[in-house]
Amino acid sequence: MEESLTMRKQIPGTDLSIFPINLGTNTFGWTADEAQSHAVLDAFVAGGGNFLDTAESYPAWVPGNTGRESETIIGTWLASRGNRDEVVIATKVGDHPEHKTQDPEYIRTAIDSSLERLQTDHVDLYYAHRDDEVTPIAEVARVFDEIVRSGKAKHIAVSNYSPARLAGWFAAAEDEGLVKPVAIQPQYSLVYRREFETDLRPVAERRDLAVFSYFSLAAGFLTGKYRTEADLEGADRGGMVQGYFNAAGLKVVDDLVAIADSHDVAPTTVALSWLLAKGVTAPIASARTPEQLEAVMAAPGLELSADEVDRLDRASAPFAQEDPS
Repeated sequence: MEESLTMRKQIPGTDLSIFPINLGTNTFGWTADEAQSHAVLDAFVAGGGNFLDTAESYPAWVPGNTGRESETIIGTWLASRGNRDEVVIATKVGDHPEHKTQDPEYIRTAIDSSLERLQTDHVDLYYAHRDDEVTPIAEVARVFDEIVRSGKAKHIAVSNYSPARLAGWFAAAEDEGLVKPVAIQPQYSLVYRREFETDLRPVAERRDLAVFSYFSLAAGFLTGKYRTEADLEGADRGGMVQGYFNAAGLKVVDDLVAIADSHDVAPTTVALSWLLAKGVTAPIASARTPEQLEAVMAAPGLELSADEVDRLDRASAPFAQEDPS
């Protein structure tokens, strides 16, 4: 636990200090029920973790779900443990099946609903989850500023926005003296590189934004457990993994496993350590059981050599291009 404290990073422009693994909670209410989710949260905190990522839409893709289960489960855990001040909570608005817009009126009600489910009076980070590219960006910037000034969110962040819309947000914030985003959440992994490295990393570096990558393990593909078509059968995320299941993707996994074996760690650990080596502040990774957390939490303690990073860069080079096939 003491070692994990020394690993913590400050999110630029904030007083938020985080362990460099962001626990994804999209499994809560999907592959993990409430009791299992609470066990994962307990294990994460016991291991030094303190940064939780959720959304009003998690996990709406499960038949019969409302998409608000993850926040609700985190809320019951916070209430039962009484540890709200010990964790950093991020949630998102704007990608729910019923509400995909960035309409300011909806956002004003959505933050209140999220806080009620989370059983807290504020979140530490509030994301615009997905841009609708229709709502004037200045209107979006104003409502997020309003939420911070009301005390319902400490800081704001952005996910799935184009560089052009991000630039518009910052321009509006500077023109009107509004609160600015402090982080972005892009899709980024060894098998999904081009968008972040080409379009979004320059923005993050120029604006000194924290980066929290999602699909960091490519829906489990980079854990190394999917090596044949048979491995996909019956898997909860088999459909998501299928897109990476080609010669280029399997070459990445082969090199990942070889490096992991040389360190006597899991491929998961190496995949996340590579992201940290590439400048990600805290990769998002989820777990269905406490046992799955061990490999995730080990990533910040593994320092890949320059040769190992280069080997993974070369293996995954097709995914830094337009068409990895």
